[in-house]
Amino acid sequence: MVRTEITLFLKNVPGELARLTAMIAENQINIDAITIQDATSYVEELFKARGRALKRHATAASYSMIQEDSKQFALVRLLTSDTDKTIDLLTNAEYVYDLTPVMAIELGNQPGTLAETAKKIGDAGVNINYVYGSVSPSDGRTLFIFCPEDIDLAVRTFQK
Repeated sequence: MVRTEITLFLKNVPGELARLTAMIAENQINIDAITIQDATSYVEELFKARGRALKRHATAASYSMIQEDSKQFALVRLLTSDTDKTIDLLTNAEYVYDLTPVMAIELGNQPGTLAETAKKIGDAGVNINYVYGSVSPSDGRTLFIFCPEDIDLAVRTFQK
């Protein structure tokens, strides 16, 4: 259930995703889950959210500068079948990455299962920072990745 997510900034140029995923595939590593987000929109949404919460930690000019820099990158989050080997590959290829513990939960592919899971985490008093998932219609299962603020507490809710 607890997995290590690898987060990295990928250059926003044609062919970079192909280069990254080919490197992983050539080493017989499977990508179990992946999400890619435009880093610019991430910074923009962060700026808006911080403004609504009145908790901006930097000036508007600073956010604009960060947003301009972020146009060069995409934010990639992935789980692989061999985290250690993937980390070695990324290090050797000079990628900048970070590691985050997340919950990978297989759910049935029917209406309401994601809602039930999110409710269970919320009822435990745990905020979910982000979630992404995929569906395999052939076997009726889904894989959702949850990044809760308190992973230990979130995991305990499923062990009861």
